[in-house]
Amino acid sequence: MTLPLLTARRAAKLFADTHADDTGAATAEYAIATMAAVAFAGLLVVIMRSDEVRGILTDLIRRALTVA
Repeated sequence: MTLPLLTARRAAKLFADTHADDTGAATAEYAIATMAAVAFAGLLVVIMRSDEVRGILTDLIRRALTVA
């Protein structure tokens, strides 16, 4: 079995076809990254609203503002 020669025309067609399959890939990646960021922000909001974390942060600020 012999393979056909890779001419400039065939190379251009091969590269054009593989590039066309990636259309919209960057948009999908941005959408996934945005959804992950929103989920992480939601998790932070839930954590920050807890009484335990609020007490830790209040204590930390109180210690930072107290002159020893």
